[in-house]
Amino acid sequence: MASSYWVLSLAVLLLFSTSSWPAASADDNVRDFVQCLSRTSANTEAISSVTYSLSNSSFTSILNARIDNLRFTTSATPKPLLIITPTQESQIQTMIWCARKTGVSLRIRGGGHDFEGQSYRATEPFVMLDMINFRSLNIDLKSSTAWVGAGLTLGELYYRISEKSSTLGFPAGLWSTVGVSGFLGGGGYGMLKRKYALAGDNTLDIRFIDANGRILDRKSMGEDLFWAIRGGGISSFGIAVSWRIQLVPVPKTVTRFGVGRTLEQDGAELYRRWQSIAPNFEERDLDVRCVVDTITSASSTRGDKKTVRFVFQSLFLGTIDRLIPIMQKSFPELGLVKEDCIESSWIESAPFFSNFSQGTPPEILLNRNAIPRNPYKGKSSFVRVPISAQGLNGVWDRMLQLPTETVLIQYTPFGGKMNEYSETSLPFPHRPGVLYMINIGITLDNDVTERLQWINDLFNYYTPYVTQSPRTSYVNYIDLDIGQGSKTYAEASVWGRKYFGKNFDRLLRVKAAVDPTNFFRHGQSIPVLSI
Repeated sequence: MASSYWVLSLAVLLLFSTSSWPAASADDNVRDFVQCLSRTSANTEAISSVTYSLSNSSFTSILNARIDNLRFTTSATPKPLLIITPTQESQIQTMIWCARKTGVSLRIRGGGHDFEGQSYRATEPFVMLDMINFRSLNIDLKSSTAWVGAGLTLGELYYRISEKSSTLGFPAGLWSTVGVSGFLGGGGYGMLKRKYALAGDNTLDIRFIDANGRILDRKSMGEDLFWAIRGGGISSFGIAVSWRIQLVPVPKTVTRFGVGRTLEQDGAELYRRWQSIAPNFEERDLDVRCVVDTITSASSTRGDKKTVRFVFQSLFLGTIDRLIPIMQKSFPELGLVKEDCIESSWIESAPFFSNFSQGTPPEILLNRNAIPRNPYKGKSSFVRVPISAQGLNGVWDRMLQLPTETVLIQYTPFGGKMNEYSETSLPFPHRPGVLYMINIGITLDNDVTERLQWINDLFNYYTPYVTQSPRTSYVNYIDLDIGQGSKTYAEASVWGRKYFGKNFDRLLRVKAAVDPTNFFRHGQSIPVLSI
C-alpha cells in the first residue's frame, strides 16, 4: 500500500512540476520513471524519502542550496522534474536503470560550483541526482591516503584532514565551497600546484558507477577511463561515489601574505614583472598569484577616483625567515617585509584563500554557504609569453570602464612541478611552457547585457596574447560561449580542443567505449562520435 501511495502521490505532483515542458516530452516518461523506481527499489520508502518534486515544500530550498551562480536561480531557468538525494549506492544504480529504461535524462550535482549550471539545468526534461549525502571521509595516516565522498566540499576535506594531522594536506583549490567530485574531474589546481602538481595527479583510485549501473574501481575500469575522469570531466562518463587521494606533506608552519598596490603605486609595472617571475621561482614551496580588481581610491588621479588594484597573494611552505630572502632575491620590486606576512598552520591559512578576512578561524571551512554568491559570468585563458606593457594597459583601461567591485581577474602562475608532466599525462593539457592562467569573473547584478558584452570584448582583446591554435581554456571554468554541440566531429572539436588539446580524441574514444548511448551528457559533455 505504501509503495502504491507513493507512486500515485508523485504522479499527481508531476502534473504540476512538468508545466514548463511540453507535456508529450516529459509527463509520460517521468511517470514511468517514478513507477520504475518504486518497482525496482529494494526499499521503496527509503528512496521516496529522498525524492522531491517541484510541488514539494523542500524542492526549491534543496535546489538553490547548492547553486553557486545566482544567474541560474530565476523563474525562467528550467528546473528538474525531480531531485533525488540518494544515501545508498543501490539507489543510484536504480536511478540509472530506470532513467535508461524510460528515456529520462539525468544531471549529477556535487558542490554546485558550476559556472554554467550544467549540473542542475538542461534544455531537455531531466531529473537531478544530488550527491550531498555522500560525505564520508576515511583517512589512513599510515599510507597518507584518504577515501573522500563525492559530496564533500574542499573546505570540509581540508578541515577533516587537519583534525587527523597538522602536517598533511591536499593540493586542491582555493574556494572552500567547491565540490570535490567536479573539482577532481577537471584535474583541479590550487596553491600547492608548484610543489605537488594537480589534484588529479594525486588521485589514486575511485569508486564509480557507469551507465550500466556497474560499480567499478581503477582496476576494473582500466587505465583509459581512469585517465579520462581525472581531467576530462567526470560528468561525461559516470558518477563518482568516492575518490582515493594521496595526501601530501605540509610543514607545521606556513607563511601567507597579501600585498596590494594600485596603478598609482606602480601596480601595473609590478604585474608586468610578475608574469616572468612567479612561474619561475626556483623555490617550489612558493606560490605567488595576482588578483586584480577595481576600487575607489583617494590617491587615484582619475576624476571618478577609480583605480585598478593588484593584490599579490602568496602561500609559502615555510617560515617568514625563509621567505623574505627568497622574495628579496627573486622579486625585490614588491618590497615584501616581515610585517606583510603571517605565519600559521596550513589549515589556518586556508580561509584567507577563500577570501575570508585575516584571522577567520578554519571552522568556517565547514560552512557550505559561507562564501557570498552572485550572478556572474566567467572565462579563462592560458599564457605562454609575457604580455607587453602596452597590451596590459588595454586590460586595465577596460576594467576602469566598469563600476568598482564589478570585475575580478585572477592570474594563477604555473611552473615548478607542473612542468614535469606532459600535456597528455591527464586530459588537462596546460603543462610545460604555460606561464599562467587568466580567470575573468564579472558580476551580473546590473546591466546584464552590457556586462556580458564587456567580458566578451575583453576575452577577444586577449586573443593575440594567449595560447594559439587552439586558444585554450580550463574545463572547470566551463564557458558555453566557446562552443556547444556534438553532431559532428568538427563541431565538437571547436570547444573540445580548447579544453583538452590533442587529448580530445582520446577522450572521444573512451566515451564511445564506456557510454556508447551518450547517457551521461550536458551542453559540453564529451560526445559519442566516430573519429
